[in-house]
Amino acid sequence: MSAIKKITLGKDGPLVSNLGLGCMRMSSIWGGSTPDEAESIATIHQALDSGINFLNTGDFYGAGHNEMLIGKAVKDRRDDAFISVKFGAIFHNGQWIGMDLRPVAIKNFINYSLTRLGIETIDLYQPSRMDGSVPVEDIIGTVADLVTEGKVRHIGISEITAEQLRTANSVYPISALELGYSLADRQIENDLLPAAEELGISVVAFANTAEGLLTGDLTAPLAENDHRNHFSRFQKDNLIKNLEKVEVLKQLANDKGFTPTQLAIAWVKEQGDYIMPLVSMSRRSRLPENIAAMEIVFTPEEMNTLNTTFAIGAIQGGTYLQR
Repeated sequence: MSAIKKITLGKDGPLVSNLGLGCMRMSSIWGGSTPDEAESIATIHQALDSGINFLNTGDFYGAGHNEMLIGKAVKDRRDDAFISVKFGAIFHNGQWIGMDLRPVAIKNFINYSLTRLGIETIDLYQPSRMDGSVPVEDIIGTVADLVTEGKVRHIGISEITAEQLRTANSVYPISALELGYSLADRQIENDLLPAAEELGISVVAFANTAEGLLTGDLTAPLAENDHRNHFSRFQKDNLIKNLEKVEVLKQLANDKGFTPTQLAIAWVKEQGDYIMPLVSMSRRSRLPENIAAMEIVFTPEEMNTLNTTFAIGAIQGGTYLQR
């Protein structure tokens, strides 16, 4: 198994693995079943053994189950793990009903997270997205107070605009920006990525396969009960035309001896030394292929083919990632 490289998180920040482990799928998603807990913990342990120390969760994943799971996994390995926690999303009966980013709520959320994780300090703490109900200055200022109290080490932010990112960074240095980024979702290249690079903020990029579009496994139409039918990208002619572009990725992957998923992850990695692909998994069997993706290199011609085929706006329709 290839050795995992390290990157600096933000300006003069801590060294973290250049591949992150997203733990969301280790808990019930949208009311689905909960994966085998023993296998999930074993996956975290193997990731840590492999040098992947960046563990990403949210206090709303599985209504707190995800944090408790990570707490069990790192109980005797706290120094091996860098734990990133998102907060602010409110769910009821498995359904998202809004955000709560009030300072009083943040001060409540942090204590529950620390208890569920069984730790004294969260390495990276970040609002999951902004909804305009609370000024950015108040949100980041509150988390900065938690840094002073010793409950948080570094501040991150997720799913925001370039203007909000600049505002947040002016209140307190932001170490990481977490958001969806893939060959199919490149609109952030217009403003957010340049702003992050300018400010010295690392990017934690999730959804590298764009909800499975880039895995090469999809066929049209999707099954009637597939949740992706709600997104215009996966509907009727949009899906057919989008899958035609995925054929280019599949052919290139076949030529290079990798999977389309591996190439999709590698492409994200190649967009900058400050960008970390965040890959969600709940089984150890997925680790080797995802780690191997970080060693893939592209020729200028191959990169040009991908960037041309998947130019901004080339994929028709959107998902919740669309801004």
